[in-house]
Amino acid sequence: MYAVIETGGKQYKVANGDVVYVEKLEAENDSTVDFKVVAVSTDDGFKVGAPYVEGAKVTAKILDTVKGKKITVFTYKPKKGSKRKMGHRQRYTKVQIEAIEA
Repeated sequence: MYAVIETGGKQYKVANGDVVYVEKLEAENDSTVDFKVVAVSTDDGFKVGAPYVEGAKVTAKILDTVKGKKITVFTYKPKKGSKRKMGHRQRYTKVQIEAIEA
C-alpha cells in the first residue's frame, strides 16, 4: 500500500514506515501532521483524487528540522565588473510516515 501526498508544492510517493524530507513545516518535533492525499493504492485498486482523494489521510510524525546541502549562487553582469557570490541552505522537515488510511 502506498500513497502520493502533496506538501510544499511538491508530491511524494510514500509507504508505511518511510522517512521523507519535505519542505519546512511549522510544527514541533514529535508531533503528528496530516497530509493531503492526491492518489492512493490499496488492495482494492488505485484511486486518484480530483484534486484530493475523499476520505483518505496520511499521518506522519515529525522527527527533526534540518538544513540541506549548501549551494552557491553566483550572479554577474558581463563587461560591467559587477559580480556577487551568495550561498543558500534550504530547511527541511524530516517526517516518518505512520499510517495511510484510504
